[in-house]
This record gives sequence, C-alpha cells and structure tokens, in this order.
Amino acid sequence: MKRNPTPVYLLSGFLGSGKTTLLKRWLEAAEAGGRKPAVVMNELGEVNFDGIELGDDVRMAEMLGGCICCTVRGDLGTELLKLIQDHDPDMILIESTGAANPLEIIDAVTDASMLERVELRRIVTVVDAGHLQEWARKGKGSTYRLMKEQISCASVILLNKTDLLPEADTAEMERLVREWNGYAPIYRTVGAVIRIGLLEGPAEGGSAANHGSVLAASDETGSSCNCGGEAHDHGHDHAHEHDHSECSEPSHHPEHHHTHEHVMAYTHYFEGPIDSERFEAMMGRLPDGVYRAKGILTFTDTASRFMFQYAYKQLDLMKIMPQGVVPDVAVFIGEHFDKAKLELDIRALSES
Repeated sequence: MKRNPTPVYLLSGFLGSGKTTLLKRWLEAAEAGGRKPAVVMNELGEVNFDGIELGDDVRMAEMLGGCICCTVRGDLGTELLKLIQDHDPDMILIESTGAANPLEIIDAVTDASMLERVELRRIVTVVDAGHLQEWARKGKGSTYRLMKEQISCASVILLNKTDLLPEADTAEMERLVREWNGYAPIYRTVGAVIRIGLLEGPAEGGSAANHGSVLAASDETGSSCNCGGEAHDHGHDHAHEHDHSECSEPSHHPEHHHTHEHVMAYTHYFEGPIDSERFEAMMGRLPDGVYRAKGILTFTDTASRFMFQYAYKQLDLMKIMPQGVVPDVAVFIGEHFDKAKLELDIRALSES
C-alpha cells in the first residue's frame, strides 16, 4: 500500500528571531494533540545547543558545522529519509540556521527523488521586528538582502518581538514585510506565541491544494516568490495562499544564491571554568558584527552549569543539567568580526 508523503514545515528567519522558541511551542502542541513530530536541526557551529534545549525525547536529526542550504545541503534528503525510516513521524519540522536562504532548502526538499516521501507544506518565517527596523534603516548589506529573501519566500510570517517597538514602528515594519511579500498572512507575536493551527493550515483530509502545499501552487495565479532578492510583483494587497510555484522549481533559478556567505561562525571550547562577571563584561563589549552567540559554560563562582543565549546585545543565562558528557563550548555568529580578537578576549577569561 502506497503511503502518503510526510508533511514537512520549514522554519526560517534570521539569527535570534525566535525560531527555536516557536519550534518548542510547535512540538508541544503536536505532542499534546497525539501526533508524532520529528525535527531536523541545523547549526552553523559544531554543537547543537538548540537541540540540547529541546531535550533527549525529541526525534531529531542534527546537521552541524555548516548551513543546510549549501554546505550540508546534500545531506538533507538523506536525513529526512532516515528520520522517516527510523521514526515514521507524521510531520517533520526543519529549523534552518538563521543564515540560510530558504530557496536552497526548498530545492532540496522538492527534489524529484523526494516527492513521493515528503511534501513541503509551509515555509514559516520568524522576523525580529526591531532587528528588521535596524537593517531597513540602513537599506543595504548582505544581511538586509538575506532577511528580504527569507520574508519573500514565506507562506506564513511571524512579526515577532513587537512588544519592544512602539505601535507606529511596528506598523511601519508590517507595511515593509507586506511590500516584500504580498500574499503570506502576517501575525504580530510576542515570544513567538501563536495558535499552531494557523501555521499548518486546514485540518488533515482535504486535497493538497487545500492544505496549501508548496508543490500544489498553481502557475495560473501569476504570483512568484523572488527569493533571488527582487521584490514581489503581485499588485494585490489582500491575503490568500502564497504561490511558491516559482520559488520551488529549480529550473527558475539556475544559479544558487548563497547570499549568507558573509556570515561567520567561531566555535570555542573552554578548558575549564571561567569567572561569570568577566564573561558578562566581555559579552557586553562584543562588536556589533556579532549577532548571535550561545553555549554551555561552567563558572568558578557557582556549582551550576549554564546555557547562555545572546542576540543583539541581550544576554540570557539559564541553569541546566545536561545529559551525558557535554563540553563547555560557545559559538559566536555574525559578519565581518575579528575572530582572532574574539579568541584572545575569550582566552583572557581563563587567566588568573
């Protein structure tokens, strides 16, 4: 008996936008509904911190040390098929690194060899409203173009962290997002809180078109997802299903747009405990080019181990009890920052 393809949902969005928070909520909702989700986690660094945060019970494939849309893209199909074979999930959530261009992942998931096994249902892009505003004011740069592409290719958009902006600024960002994507519904969120059913579309049982499958989009609508960096040419301001027929067809994009190649990742393994106050002071001095950092640390002045998360000048520390042997390690992600200087600053934390 021929089985139906496994639904796949892609979580996109720039570094620190709130993708992992949304992923956790999505998994909790799926499990509470008696479903059997699986996850593909992608990290630029060598350690899956977000996977550690999710816990050991999650059915997961890890793709580390590169971006899923290019460096490790060839492994994505293999990992998806292995998840299906080993766990028989009824849905798969892919959380790409924040530096990923969704177009490349769409091409991989919709490869001819995958069509009978998986069905790409939705591309959910999470946008940090304040960070978008910052880059929109600059109006240029590789990060700005990448954010534009991530928004342009979305089926659903979460304009997240709207509590950190005045209403007028939030409305301005919503207008900008709508300019870049004339079709995807936009939801303002705080802490990525949203009714998960809004992300998945209609209940199971309808046709592929009713589900809003990326592959089911009709060429007759005339819309397109210009993931190569061009603005949408829709001419409509009403919301309906976003047509990915252009976005998902590799022949429309003979060249791969690795627009995130400017993004750098530096991984540092610590040889022992460090002073917490000196660490926090160092994090406060990080250059603007470091957008995101995360890691697991042991401090000299406390018995607990901590996971830290850093995004756009904000540092959060959380006590953890990791399972198994987990080294003290940190990953710093950004663009055009001085890795050598950062390494010296980190090594200085261990000096007496």
